[in-house]
Order: sequence, then structure tokens, then C-alpha cells
Amino acid sequence: MKTPKKSNWRSKLHEIIHEADTPVGRVFDIILLVLILLSVVFVMMESVSSIDAEYHQLLYIGEWVITIFFTIEYIARVISVRKPFNYIFSFYGVIDFLSTIPLYLSFILVGSNYLLTVRALRLLRIFRILKITRYVGESNKLKQALLHSRAKIFIFLFAVLIISIIAGTLMYLIEGEKSGFTSIPRSVYWAIVTLTTVGYGDISPATPLGQLIASLIMIMGYGIIAVPTGIVTAEYSKASDYVHVNTQVCFNCGVEKHRDDADFCHRCGKELHPHKNEEPSA
Repeated sequence: MKTPKKSNWRSKLHEIIHEADTPVGRVFDIILLVLILLSVVFVMMESVSSIDAEYHQLLYIGEWVITIFFTIEYIARVISVRKPFNYIFSFYGVIDFLSTIPLYLSFILVGSNYLLTVRALRLLRIFRILKITRYVGESNKLKQALLHSRAKIFIFLFAVLIISIIAGTLMYLIEGEKSGFTSIPRSVYWAIVTLTTVGYGDISPATPLGQLIASLIMIMGYGIIAVPTGIVTAEYSKASDYVHVNTQVCFNCGVEKHRDDADFCHRCGKELHPHKNEEPSA
């Protein structure tokens, strides 16, 4: 039995847009990556007055070309899935929409009264940089490592906060207002800046005891910096033991991360490659 041409066309479009493991899908993702980076560069260049004054028209045309391309991509993503609302209201669906619509709004909202609003809206194009994570395969391993280590990192950050509050309170009692420790919150701010080895220098201890405590906090800071790095690194090394998944997205429900040898969706059970068994059209 032959598959309807419409379904065949949509499934092939779905494979090109949503999958990076196929040759055509890989080329499509590379083009998108280049355009995303170009778009972000254009936004940055527009913020430099001298560059914008000389190349404004060129940057404007380039941004319109990129925006039109991403508009076509957004529409293609919507029509290539059976349940478009799953994509539209997903994280990447919202990001795609927010990064595409501002330029159209700036075209509609003309006039000096809307100038500031339009400029702020156009800055939303920077959201395109978040689209990159969709096309970088190794980001899945990093994402898994961060998810598996989130509880440990939260406890670590909570411990750092407690240390900062205690250290800040001690410095407030020891140093007082004469050294700039005018309140406990301001002293806690100093403790956080010192503990993270940032050291702005806007507040500094003057008494020997305060300097001793500050020295201990600085030394502690070097050790603290290594803790979250070690936690994430350990989880990242474990990620190589996980079952490898590809970029195959279910045409029916839109769920990602299927095994390389999977023929059916692990959520809805629909066939992942329905067009493979199609008979060639006469």
C-alpha cells in the first residue's frame, strides 16, 4: 500500500529539519549554525555607533535575509510535525519565535514614540544563540552531567551561602562602619566577592583580626572554586557510559533522544522511519 504523497513529503521535511544524523540534516544544521552566529554578530555590530553609522543599511539587509530564512524554518518546523502545538509551546519553539518576531515588529511599529521599544525588542534576536545547543551533539552529554549533578551543586551553593553569611556577620562585628562594613548585607556582599576571589577592592578590612579572617576566606575560595568543577567533571565522565542516542525526533509526538537501533518511538510507539518502507511512486 502506498503512503500518501502529503505524508511522504512531510516525513522527509521532518527528517531534514529535525535530524542531524542524516547527511542532508547535517548540512541543514551547519547552515543554521552559520546564520545564527552571523545574526548575533550583526546585533553586536549594530550596538557599536561607528560601525552602525557606516554599515547600517548593509546590516539591516543582512538581518532581513536571515530573519526571512528563520521564518521559513519556523513554519517548516510547525508543518512537519503532526502535533504542531507541542513544538510551538516547547522551549525551543518559544526561543525560535522570540528570535524571529522582533524584526517584523520593528517594521510595523514605526515612529519616534516607539523607537526605544523597538530597539529593546530587536535585542531579543540574541536569543538565537540559544538555538545553537540544539545542533551541538556533545551538549547532550554536558546537559546530562549538569542534570545529574544539580542536587550536589545546589547543596554546595547553599553551603557557600551559609559561609558567606557567617563570614559577613563576623566582619561586620569586627570591622564596623569605619572600614566600610556598614551593614550585614554589605558585609555578606564583601564575603561573597572575597570568597569567589573576585576582589573588587571597594571594601577592605583594616584590623589585624579582620585581615586574618579575610586571608582564610581567600584561601578557602581557591578550594571552593574546584568543587563544582569536580562534580560536573565526574558526572560528565559517567555520561560516556550512557546509552548513545541520536537526534531522531518522533514525527508523531515530537519526543527526542532515541537509540540508534530504535525503529519505534519510546513514548508513543509510532514508527520513526515510516518512509523507508514506501514503494517508489510510478
